[in-house]
Amino acid sequence: MSQPHASRLFIAVHLVGCSLLWATSFLFMKLTQGEIEPIIVASLRAIIGALTLILIVGLVQRQSILPARAEWRDWLVLCSLNGWIPNLLAAYALSRLATGPAAMIQAASPLLTVLLAHLAFADERLTWQRGAGVVVGLVGTLMLIGPKMFEGGAEAPAALAMLALASCYAIANIYTRQIRAALPERLALGQQVVSALIATVIALVWVGAGAFMPALPHAGALLGLGVIATGLPILIFMRLIRGAGPTRASMTGYLVPVIAVAIGVVVLGEALTWNQLAGGLIVLAGVFIVTTAPRARPKGP
Repeated sequence: MSQPHASRLFIAVHLVGCSLLWATSFLFMKLTQGEIEPIIVASLRAIIGALTLILIVGLVQRQSILPARAEWRDWLVLCSLNGWIPNLLAAYALSRLATGPAAMIQAASPLLTVLLAHLAFADERLTWQRGAGVVVGLVGTLMLIGPKMFEGGAEAPAALAMLALASCYAIANIYTRQIRAALPERLALGQQVVSALIATVIALVWVGAGAFMPALPHAGALLGLGVIATGLPILIFMRLIRGAGPTRASMTGYLVPVIAVAIGVVVLGEALTWNQLAGGLIVLAGVFIVTTAPRARPKGP
């Protein structure tokens, strides 16, 4: 299956827009930490994200919000890999890990995506330019993590949770690309609706309905988490991955940490270190190299 051609303007606008919105999730989840169970955060995030997409797809675009028979499997797979599982992992990790390090660990996702795409799709083969961009971006990410990369103790389980999250996203990127015929907005809708149902059932069974009550004082942060950091960016991302392929779309994983660090410094008052500044600039260089690289030409028989 050949990859659709996407202009550099399309890629740049979707990359920046999606990354900016997704990066706010670290801020919104930080604002709720310590008072809401992680599974409740994951459930409410999915519910609000789903309602946002129901409004867009159902009311604005006048499409059915119910799945066609052929859509069920894709909705279920994507809701697990891109929805309730990583949302729960992120909520858990950010209750025990600072915003910056958590975002940096998640940046392993682009590297995993590029490697999987190289194996799965002929036109996603690693060229020297793409490979160089990925390596440059990875170097920048390691600089962003800095000494915190080696911190252990209570943060170790949270770091492992973020690595598991990165793996989920990488597999989801490959799966999304291989779906033969699907509208991006329907993939986003299905992912969020089914994710909301599953996450809410888990929350009710695990901690009970009473655990939702502490969320009321944080309604504003949760609304931002569901609408700004979930529903809208996943819609943009589905358009990006279907139009530009998983390798380029995965560069959001490099951009999100850079923006998340900036938000942490400006809004949360977190310290900006020299390695974060230098690493951020290197990451931007790596993303530029990858997104401007030409597609690989499939080899003939």
